[in-house]
Amino acid sequence: MRGLQSRQTWSDSSSGWWYVDVYRTSVETVSDTRRTALNLDTLNMGQCVTKCKNPSSTLGSKNGDRESNKSHKRSSGHKDEHTPVGGKASADILVNGTKKAQDAAVEPSHPQVPAGDAKKKEPSMGAEVSSLQRIEDLFRRYKDEREDTILEEGMERFCNDLCVDPTEFRVLVLAWKFQAATMCKFTRKEFFEGCKAIHADSLEGICSRFPSLLNEAKQEDKFKDLYRFTFQFGLDSEEGQRSLHREIAIALWKLVFTQNKPLILDQWLDFLSENPSGIKGISRDTWNMFLNFTQVIGPDLSNYSEDEAWPSLFDTFVEWEMERRRKEEETKCIRPSGTDGARAGEQT
Repeated sequence: MRGLQSRQTWSDSSSGWWYVDVYRTSVETVSDTRRTALNLDTLNMGQCVTKCKNPSSTLGSKNGDRESNKSHKRSSGHKDEHTPVGGKASADILVNGTKKAQDAAVEPSHPQVPAGDAKKKEPSMGAEVSSLQRIEDLFRRYKDEREDTILEEGMERFCNDLCVDPTEFRVLVLAWKFQAATMCKFTRKEFFEGCKAIHADSLEGICSRFPSLLNEAKQEDKFKDLYRFTFQFGLDSEEGQRSLHREIAIALWKLVFTQNKPLILDQWLDFLSENPSGIKGISRDTWNMFLNFTQVIGPDLSNYSEDEAWPSLFDTFVEWEMERRRKEEETKCIRPSGTDGARAGEQT
């Protein structure tokens, strides 16, 4: 180490980045292997030294410092410059006697996306755009000329191209997945969101999805959602209906129970058909509770109780069905006795 006047300078051969601390009046250099600190006798407040990458530059203004550094470095045989790993480094900054610290290590960098991943995303986005275009073309094929909606005529052509009957269960399931608000009608949003929900953008794609959709509708929780959707689907939203017409309710009950028909369904529908004057419409509560009725009450109706919170229409149905069964039993008992009397008369 060689001193110059009242100041000391660097003697570390592995020179790196200058570090000046006003408060401790010291100069430090940081390298990969060692760290040397030399005290300064004098250091003017406000002196700012930052990122002094070339150790031949001086902290002061005296030529003696610069010459001392050069002389020592020539004898050490080491390189003047030393770049930290990563190619980036920083030093503390002194501004008007205030220390502002910057990272002395490698600055964190944002993770770069591998080129392969970036290339994978581009085809994916292109495929999505292409799929949306195919859905658009499919929608335009069936939509009304005046309205941006598939109406009754378009729905009929759509079902014909799918090789399905508009009144069959598969169409109801499709409307459920499309979350259609009204029968015989698909809005643009319903059609697009529905096709994306079932991952289909063509007639062939929709047809190929039918088996999985039918299996999905067999799940208890999914069927419950489908069942409740069916009531809303049958209402005429434009007229503001709050209950289903009796005939429509009967047709929808037959349709929605296509795959899992309750044992009591036929008797229930017979009751509704034979009592038209007393049943004008089916409320949402009656519709929803009938599913619970089929799950809780046995086909013989022996565990039904009027004291429970069932709709009054169910009380009427149970009375009607029990009376019908009683008469049926009486008829069965009369027929054998009448047949025996007729045979006895023939023998006489």
